Amino acid sequence: MPLYAAYANNLDPDQMAECAPHSPLWNTGWLQGWRLTFGGGSAQGDGALATVVEDPESSVFVALYDVADWDLPTLDGWEGGDIGVYSRIKVRVTTLLDGEVTAWTHVLNDYEGGLPTARYLEMLASAAEKAGAPADYVVDLRSRPCDPG
Repeated sequence: MPLYAAYANNLDPDQMAECAPHSPLWNTGWLQGWRLTFGGGSAQGDGALATVVEDPESSVFVALYDVADWDLPTLDGWEGGDIGVYSRIKVRVTTLLDGEVTAWTHVLNDYEGGLPTARYLEMLASAAEKAGAPADYVVDLRSRPCDPG
């Protein structure tokens, strides 16, 4: 089964259990050389959406899931992959116990820029907490600029 690197709402194990119930958590780690950002403006009415972009000075906390083949279509649909909102790419993830591993993740098919809503940002911070992200990572999420709407 391919490893999936979850970095936004999908850090929440309850959400992953709902959209990919046959895909267990395998490990956590970091996308070294990547930065969590937001893009897409507010076309959906909910502010900008989370994505990752390459940045040699940054890293993004991820949860790695061992995705079952039959969960892939549901997970892609959950992320809007079936309608072109996100695409899959391969990334290298650094883990504490297993070193570097190859995984795939979703990236936004839109421009970088725009603000997430405060509600969305809090969802991401809560998901990161549930996944065991370091406290400073969660604090950084909660302190990012956002649209109060």
